[in-house]
Amino acid sequence: MYSALTTAKTPLSIVRTPWIRHISKTAALSMSTSTYFDAFRQRLVPLSTRFYLQKGEIEVLQLPAQFYSTMKDKISTAQHRIFFASLYLGKSEQELMNCIDDAMAKTPSLQVYFLLDGLRGTRETPKANSSASLLANLVAKYGDDRIHCRLYRTPAFHGWKKKLIPKRFNEGLGLQHMKIYGFDNELILSGANLSNDYFTNRQDRYYVFKSKALTDYYFKLHQLISSLSFKIEAVKDSINPFANYNLTWPKTNLAVDPTELGNKHRFLSDSSKVVNEFLHTDQNTTQSADQKEESSTIVYPISQFTPLFKKLNDLSTEKPTVLSIISGITSPQLNWLFTAGYFNMLPSIKHKLLKTPSTDSKIITASQYANGFFESKGVSANLPKAYIHLSRKFMKSLTLYGKSDQIHLMEWQKGVVTQPGGWSYHAKGFWIFDGVIPSNPFLTIIGSSNYTKRAYSLDLESNVVILTKDEQLQQKIGSEASHLLKHCKEVTLQNFKEDEDKQVGMGVKMATKMLGKRL
Repeated sequence: MYSALTTAKTPLSIVRTPWIRHISKTAALSMSTSTYFDAFRQRLVPLSTRFYLQKGEIEVLQLPAQFYSTMKDKISTAQHRIFFASLYLGKSEQELMNCIDDAMAKTPSLQVYFLLDGLRGTRETPKANSSASLLANLVAKYGDDRIHCRLYRTPAFHGWKKKLIPKRFNEGLGLQHMKIYGFDNELILSGANLSNDYFTNRQDRYYVFKSKALTDYYFKLHQLISSLSFKIEAVKDSINPFANYNLTWPKTNLAVDPTELGNKHRFLSDSSKVVNEFLHTDQNTTQSADQKEESSTIVYPISQFTPLFKKLNDLSTEKPTVLSIISGITSPQLNWLFTAGYFNMLPSIKHKLLKTPSTDSKIITASQYANGFFESKGVSANLPKAYIHLSRKFMKSLTLYGKSDQIHLMEWQKGVVTQPGGWSYHAKGFWIFDGVIPSNPFLTIIGSSNYTKRAYSLDLESNVVILTKDEQLQQKIGSEASHLLKHCKEVTLQNFKEDEDKQVGMGVKMATKMLGKRL
């Protein structure tokens, strides 16, 4: 099937760049970072939208506390718009709500926009506070002409699934998973959600973009998905404070309500059209030719919106771009770093990474003691062991491909997440280095995706590829990689055979095989 990630009707998956693919090893070793920049820039030509940034327009944060304080500072100084897309809003995040409340009270012209997941965001209703009930309080206070709150519900949530699958489990059908935080003309992209652990002791990634053009793009994307989502309406004088809202489907939405019986196919027909048009039309109409010419950094938005496309007609841009980038790693001088908090790599990504000629590349995954589900209640307590099982299978693949000395699996751990001082790990991304990690990273991917089967089939994801020859920015990106590696230790296949805490029961192995698409 052809990818629709095109310019001039040319699929990204079959772009012909033989001088990249077949360059000799001797010539590749002599290539400079600038030459690699040009090579990958050529590889990314099929992406319709790209943004050109100057020195100092990207800031890289390293710690959850920096992310939270930066967010609060930008909320308090915003004059025109704040827009958030996240999986959920923590049900005890009153400080963040107060910060937004204060900003709205101080600046009457300020408009606030939320886009959360409609299954995760209503899970606790009507027994406890939820994302929806927290937001409904602000809607009641300021009106829906100033605070605009939307909840996306996957079109898979319809019919008998809507009626019979219990809460928490219905999230396995698909989620709004993007993490986009905009403030006037600045933007933070991350993998972090809006809850206390992501502000204190859960390691993620956080990039601040000081670009009006890029911020405008993500605001338009935010509004597009919002127009395919439910609206939160406050219920006045609600007897139950946890059920103080209704979810409605506005007539101004761009498609019919997919959760109503018989509407799914019509919804997909409408959503496919508008999403495809957005992803494959150049959205950067404001940057001048001089800005593009002088730029040392190019940012390419890529998104995975599989649930919004008709079956067998997925026109998303993330998956084909990631595969194309990995295919461009044709020199042993290029090493890469891959990380995902939940390690269940898409098979096609795994196979391409295993075939790269890189000599010293690394994968960071969370130790079971840094997994957010460690010692959780119910069936989710088995998830850390499931990821151990998947990590062991990957180690066996390294042996099969003869890559045990070239690709190293690193486990991230900082204490034990359930004990005082312990952290969990939620970072996700990809880096390419011209030489030894973490020196000279000229490309990174930052955003919400975990690069899993789930990410490419069930959830809404958005990321950016950053391609840069700016040495100062490369140093910042390299410092971020060093920060993540600081709490890592290498694990080997022998560890999985001998270490008692890495042993996995047959029941978990069988469940992992059956539920792998949803992990």
